[in-house]
Amino acid sequence: MSRVLVLGAGELGLPILRSLSHLASNSPTASRPAITLLVRPSTLSSPSPSKTQELTHLRDLGVSFLAADIAASDNATELASHFQRFNIIISCTGFAGGPGIQLKLARAVCAAGVAHYYPWQFGVDYDIIGPEAANGIFREQCEVRRLLRGQDKTKWTIVSTGMFTSFLFEAFFGVVEGLETAGSDGEVVVRALGSWGNKVTVTTPEDIGRVVSKLVLEDQRAGVVFTAGDTVSYGRLADLVETQIGKKVRRELWSLDFLRAELETDPENQIKKYRCLFAEGKGVSWDRASTVNEELNIKTTDVQGFLSSKASPRREQ
Repeated sequence: MSRVLVLGAGELGLPILRSLSHLASNSPTASRPAITLLVRPSTLSSPSPSKTQELTHLRDLGVSFLAADIAASDNATELASHFQRFNIIISCTGFAGGPGIQLKLARAVCAAGVAHYYPWQFGVDYDIIGPEAANGIFREQCEVRRLLRGQDKTKWTIVSTGMFTSFLFEAFFGVVEGLETAGSDGEVVVRALGSWGNKVTVTTPEDIGRVVSKLVLEDQRAGVVFTAGDTVSYGRLADLVETQIGKKVRRELWSLDFLRAELETDPENQIKKYRCLFAEGKGVSWDRASTVNEELNIKTTDVQGFLSSKASPRREQ
């Protein structure tokens, strides 16, 4: 029987837990996977109604809890003592824990002798991007890959998903602005990072959850795989936004030179690092036809579908 531990129940962790639970419920009772979520002790004892509701929802899905604090653990050995009772671990911790967390987790997983690890690599193609791109924004991610490839006891699967689809439309990212006020005659701006022909791959967390659960409980392949809800150029993105809102958008090009100059004035700004990285256009997009979701016949949400789900009202002409 598989004993699966999920680290983190945020934007990606929750969809993965839901998908794992759904897929596991179709298994015979005797071989049904056991799904556990690592939770901070303070979360388990929190009086917050929203936290209580979330934990109740997960219990109803058949998820158990392991009380531990990744950030507070002094070293990989301490974490390994928690991890060694599981044969599959999925990290959904993201970057919120700060620098060094992903390496600490990878070392702990290997020290515990976990059979199969799915690290937090749900993003771009770090092999192509490399450790020094955009002021080293993904140096630790590259180090995690080097560590996993340097050992042969723990099987690992890296799921490259591109950008979370919703992130592409966050106003603070700067690619699409004003979409939330498009129905009240507000101006909508779509910006290209680097060039209008540059492409970006995006996948929703819900779709990632379906893919990961299938890989974990059924497919079990190792190595680097790719998902894509969609791969679009910034020019195509502008066209899709115009179609959705029923009016023209203002198109603005942020050249790579402009974005690099912006980063030089604020070199520790993570969002400006991201913009430079995507403007360079390397390792941030791939053909949807070659993805594991296409191979496994898992339907995913494209950009047009995502925009439609936001139900932005069209402007009457």
